[in-house]
Amino acid sequence: MDRRFRGKVAVVMGGASGIGLAIARRLHHEGATVLAADVNADALKAVETELGARFHGMMADVTHEAHVEAAIAAATDQFGSVDTAFNVAGASRPGYIVDLAEADWDFTVDLCLKGVFLGMKHQARQMMRQKTGGTIVNIASLNAHVPMHAGSAYVSAKAGVEALTKNGALEFAEHGIRVNAVLPGLVRTPLTRRHFDNPDALAAFVERIPMGRPAQPEEIAAPALFLASEDASYVSGASLLVDGAWAVSGYPDMRPFRGPVRWNG
Repeated sequence: MDRRFRGKVAVVMGGASGIGLAIARRLHHEGATVLAADVNADALKAVETELGARFHGMMADVTHEAHVEAAIAAATDQFGSVDTAFNVAGASRPGYIVDLAEADWDFTVDLCLKGVFLGMKHQARQMMRQKTGGTIVNIASLNAHVPMHAGSAYVSAKAGVEALTKNGALEFAEHGIRVNAVLPGLVRTPLTRRHFDNPDALAAFVERIPMGRPAQPEEIAAPALFLASEDASYVSGASLLVDGAWAVSGYPDMRPFRGPVRWNG
């Protein structure tokens, strides 16, 4: 199991921190050559120093098609192929529907959904050129199924990622390319720090999670790599909830932590 990805080339979009970094580290540990693309050049340099050989960081913004296409081309030119890919990059600018600025909607949906579309497009094209199949894993969210106050853009984008995953599985199957999604619950990452820095908010989350705790990024990386591996050779179009059973209990009321609606008619 430690060498499931020996000889494979993996691309991780959003691989400099959080879940993406955990995926990149695990892939490297299991023998893959990894290209991680991210907007944070300093963080990528730190990971290159940490992992050394078989890891390459590349500055890229997943909302720009030219950046995504260049990342896939770089992996192919430097390492010879793209065998497995992970679309992880995401963030949110929250706001109630009646308050949410168009720019904040666009930021969230472009990063969380358009970025996955662009990744899949160019990852699948390269896998089709190779004629050797491949695997794509998209990181969606529990919020693909469960709404939250002030989260309309993020919820919509992550639901879109789940649907896009299924469509990719349908379209790419004849080329031997499997596409699956992981739907994490609350994970301790830099992007969720605001929840962990607020004891009341964290308590509201944990109260709803039957397992009684948030996840660590490594606990999302492991099932993501399972879906990308030959251990899941007959799995495609699947959505794997990795949430400590949170989906069975529902989302906490976030209004106390988001404040009142600003729009007053």
